[in-house]
Amino acid sequence: MKEYWTMLASLMGALAFLQGVLHAVFPAELRAALARLLGRLTRAFSPYCYFDVTETDGMSNNEIYDAVQLYLSSTAAPASGARLSLTRPHNATSFTFGLAASDRVVDAFRGAAVTWEHVVAPRQSPGFSWRPLPEEKRRFTLRIRRGDREKLLPAYLDHILATAQEIRRRSQDRLLYTNARGGAMDSRGLPWDPVPFKHPSTFDTLAMDPERKASIMADLRDFAAGSSFYERTGRAWKRGYLLYGPPGTGKSSMIAAMANFLGYDVYDLELTEVSSNAELRKLLMKTTSKSIIVIEDIDCSVDLTNRAALPPAPKPRPTLDGAIDQDVGTASGRSITLSGLLNFTDGLWSCCGSERIFVFTTNHIEKLDPALLRSGRMDMHVFMSYCTFPALKILLKNYLCLEDSADDGAEVMRGLEEWIEAAEITPADVSEVLIKNRRNGKERAMEELLEVLKARAEKRRLDGGKVAAAAAPRDNDEEEEEKRALESPKEGKGPAGKNSCGDGQDEETDAKKQL
Repeated sequence: MKEYWTMLASLMGALAFLQGVLHAVFPAELRAALARLLGRLTRAFSPYCYFDVTETDGMSNNEIYDAVQLYLSSTAAPASGARLSLTRPHNATSFTFGLAASDRVVDAFRGAAVTWEHVVAPRQSPGFSWRPLPEEKRRFTLRIRRGDREKLLPAYLDHILATAQEIRRRSQDRLLYTNARGGAMDSRGLPWDPVPFKHPSTFDTLAMDPERKASIMADLRDFAAGSSFYERTGRAWKRGYLLYGPPGTGKSSMIAAMANFLGYDVYDLELTEVSSNAELRKLLMKTTSKSIIVIEDIDCSVDLTNRAALPPAPKPRPTLDGAIDQDVGTASGRSITLSGLLNFTDGLWSCCGSERIFVFTTNHIEKLDPALLRSGRMDMHVFMSYCTFPALKILLKNYLCLEDSADDGAEVMRGLEEWIEAAEITPADVSEVLIKNRRNGKERAMEELLEVLKARAEKRRLDGGKVAAAAAPRDNDEEEEEKRALESPKEGKGPAGKNSCGDGQDEETDAKKQL
């Protein structure tokens, strides 16, 4: 054992002596040139090629570095078993993972394997810099096979950038925008006021028939993943939804569920605050992609049923003291028209952004102009009906934690199924009954709900009988009046049916009345 350590020490001394001789004989420039030559020879015969993605590009941050860090943190790194760093950015709702220093991870794209390595090296002390630099130099090194270069670049990098943007968008808080400022701009020149969007409604908690809910969710998935489809067909990447039905059937909850399902921001457009079609176009131009533009109660916002052209507003004229009377030009009414709203949803200005959904809500669909309802503007018409039995089971699960397989209150459940259709009760009314009785136990709450359904059904039956009884005499009176009108002689004619004036004046008067 002693001879082994003696031999090892002699060998290390010989290597140190040889290194000193090489440094004395060969200058540093020659050694660097030899190292570069060996590196080129190695890369020439290597089946791989390498790409470095540095953290900074000169004095600015490298966008690709941040995108690669986000991409690896959400896709390849957590499943690879590599050592990760855990972070949470500011104004974010989720944690992100980062690849630790000097660690590597394997990814795949289009059937080709790639390897990412995170290289961290200490930075040499700079002389003078206007901007403080980090103490370490960081970069990602991408290794791919030479035969896969045409397949991966630049498609793989575009995929990384798109995925990172989606991760960044979903990790941030969603916002609810409103234009209730009378058209004024904020300090950034934007006409929208944002607030955090924290509505908890989802499709799981939405009281709606499961089949209709599944069809809406499938349509939303196809829309969000339809970039290539809309580009191939030459259509604007947008979709229109019309939610109509009685009040309290969940139209606003449906909008919130759509926003939470897609991760989109919501723009609540108040038409009464829009003074002109030009201002409406400006509001549309200031909306972002991946958003839902909502106009609630469109039949009550402004009068859009008159297709006639509006008379031109009088020009402002000077008053007696020389000032301009602004009320003269604006008191005649708002200048937002049906044509301006149609161009807003389906015209050329609607194509200034992508991946946007327009949602109109109304309680009376018959009051809307047919031009607003055609395909291309409102692609899907969703009727928010009264509470059905499948929707009732969802509400019972939400408020009472009652599962479908539970045997508690089976008889009461059969009664609810029997009376729910006849009662015509909205999900909002059912929720109110369940909230009031949630502390009384499941069975008591269900019994109270059954009593409410029976009372509403009985009231509807009595009201329907009264209406039918009241309508019958009126129908008989109308028939009698029509018979008397047919039997009696017409006004303005003599006994023989001749006009009292034979000069044709009555015929001219009748023609004027018809006109």
